[in-house]
Amino acid sequence: MTIRRVYFVCRQCRVGDYPLDHRLGINGSASRQAQRLMCLAGASWSFDRSSQLLREFCGLRVSDFTIRQVCQTEGSAIACWQRTAHAARETYRNARGDVEFSTDGTSVNTTEGWREMRVGIFSKRHRGEPTEAAHWDTRQLPAPHVRVAFAAIENSQRFGSRWGQWASRLGIYQTRELTVLADGARWIWEEAAVHFAGCQGVLDIYHALEHVSEAAQVLYGEGKEKAEAWLDGGRDALLSGGWSRMNAYLQEAKRRFGRSPKKKAALVALKNYLRTQAEHLDYPTRLAQGRSIGSGQAEGACKNMIGRRLKQTGARWRVRRVNRMAALASLIYSDLWSRYWAQAA
Repeated sequence: MTIRRVYFVCRQCRVGDYPLDHRLGINGSASRQAQRLMCLAGASWSFDRSSQLLREFCGLRVSDFTIRQVCQTEGSAIACWQRTAHAARETYRNARGDVEFSTDGTSVNTTEGWREMRVGIFSKRHRGEPTEAAHWDTRQLPAPHVRVAFAAIENSQRFGSRWGQWASRLGIYQTRELTVLADGARWIWEEAAVHFAGCQGVLDIYHALEHVSEAAQVLYGEGKEKAEAWLDGGRDALLSGGWSRMNAYLQEAKRRFGRSPKKKAALVALKNYLRTQAEHLDYPTRLAQGRSIGSGQAEGACKNMIGRRLKQTGARWRVRRVNRMAALASLIYSDLWSRYWAQAA
């Protein structure tokens, strides 16, 4: 379709424009709907692949360079919209459920070398049925029904400062009611203490069990039935009694294997690790309340929201540009895609 319209120029300042473009919703060479399609494609595939698929899907002929430009422009606008627009936080504020925050990081290749992109997710989840340690991995825990994600390549202090800002925007004022689910990284607990005073910290159960499994392999050998049995015992101790029961379990193992320097070192390392996480191991209470004990949501976001698009083979980004792409990917992950484009139409 060919559109002919009049171009007006101011005689004094010599600035020109097509007034009809504003009525038609055209910004530059593409309408808002075309920009939306380009951003969706650019956030899902490489820019050259996006160009090919847009032509195949809907006959939109646009270069990879144009898609890159549109994604960068919208990524910057999206970051601003999420910070300031009421619509960006309205759904979260109105939703009910337990407030959770999970965070993690993944390395992205940049022109400055491999840098860690940190991801943060606020979500709300309804509680499931109370359960016991024996049934923790078969229970039907409700999935989060609303979530808001953000990501950037920043140091821990700067990224942590975003947490409190986001909590305020989302109406999270009682941080004692907030749960922080994490893999146990020291920087996460430090930032949580600063920005979420009194929050409930939970060490991801799978990370805890990875350390127990490593110790079991040292004690009995990898793949041995006795190693699996010892791991099962450690899992039950953690889930049914938290740190106190796990400490007793390790003390008993130390009496049995204390004569072997290698095995003793493995037990001491496990004990030291879990002792530093002692206040984050209250799994029995959370299971009894039907609440989550894993940070898989953040790990999944690192893999599917960030890694799938920003860590493709051969990809190498400027930091400011990859941060804009992260804002674009976060919008899709946050289920705010339609809201953003509705207000931008």
